[in-house]
Amino acid sequence: MDFTFTEEQQAAVEAARAVFSDVAPDRAPSPALTPGAVAEDIDRQLWNELARTDLLGLTLSPDHGGAGLDPIALCLILRESAKVLARVPLLESCAVATAVQRYGGSALAAELLPRAGRGELILTVGANGRSGHDPAELAVTARPYGDGEGGEDGTSAEGPGWVLDGVQTAVPWAQAADWIAIPAHTAGGRPVLALLPRTRDGVTLADQVSTSGERLAEVRLDGARVEAHELIDAPGCWEWLRSLLTTGTCALALGLGERVLAMTAEYTGKREQFGFPVATFQAVAVQAADRYIDLRAMEATLWQAAWRISSDAGGPLPTAADVAVAKIWASDGVRRVVQTAQHLHGGFGADTDYPLHRYHAWAKQIELSLGPAAAHEEALGDLLAAHPLG
Repeated sequence: MDFTFTEEQQAAVEAARAVFSDVAPDRAPSPALTPGAVAEDIDRQLWNELARTDLLGLTLSPDHGGAGLDPIALCLILRESAKVLARVPLLESCAVATAVQRYGGSALAAELLPRAGRGELILTVGANGRSGHDPAELAVTARPYGDGEGGEDGTSAEGPGWVLDGVQTAVPWAQAADWIAIPAHTAGGRPVLALLPRTRDGVTLADQVSTSGERLAEVRLDGARVEAHELIDAPGCWEWLRSLLTTGTCALALGLGERVLAMTAEYTGKREQFGFPVATFQAVAVQAADRYIDLRAMEATLWQAAWRISSDAGGPLPTAADVAVAKIWASDGVRRVVQTAQHLHGGFGADTDYPLHRYHAWAKQIELSLGPAAAHEEALGDLLAAHPLG
């Protein structure tokens, strides 16, 4: 079996490294020193550069101006972006665009995808529901026009379309996004995915701030209308998109962890005690080795999940099980990596002129995004109970 990445995937990584090489993790103010959000907007300079190098359309088909690569390629790029704490909605915009391409109708795809690939349109998604604990689709109801007249197909005497009511909390980059993907449920309990402009009537945003200091939003929907073609009701659409978002978060955790361990190795190789670099001390070396093992486990489980999503390959358990395993390792692993890094840096790790505290804040945000390890352990247990092995 060949586990190497394709030439196209490797070329995308090289292009991403070239773009991110000019990005400093301290381009925005420190979240430790800034009340509220560290910035009002995304890193537009970086976003435009990603668009110029065709990295925003990586997973889109050539028909929509993209490169036609798979989610594995997207995870490779996300891994590089996390090393510099890139302040762009790369995961959200690309994941939503990929889901629209896979499950949406031709009209919606033609309206959104070419512009999203060129960076002219930013997409985001509400994946946290009302509280961040319950399934996101349960936080919003979707009913046809006319207060339920016409059945679940979105048609009524008043015309085709749907009305959304509910709340999605902690929606990333919502203030900068042009369109927001909203998971919802119909009267029959069927999960659907609606896409609507941020400025549409019935949509209001309230500012929230992440652990990393980035702007989030509570998106409230009060009778917000979407046309029939703007709602995707294909079976499995929301589940697939959530799996891709979760796996992409694991890629961010891996890239961040790798950068933090490299910073730790560099620091402990230079810092001396008793005339020797502290990296040569057994206690330091053992802790660093344990974190290296964490990163390798995070990497193996990430690519397993990304491969299942990309290939639709079968297995003894559903794809959701591999995604859960990857997120368990990502959440626990990235937390252990930054905690060990802070310990081995000593007081220098808390210096706000040094970027380690920024990585720590981002790591905590990533750890909890789309569910902490405990939530995915529970989900994995449910899947094992429903699909007994052997």
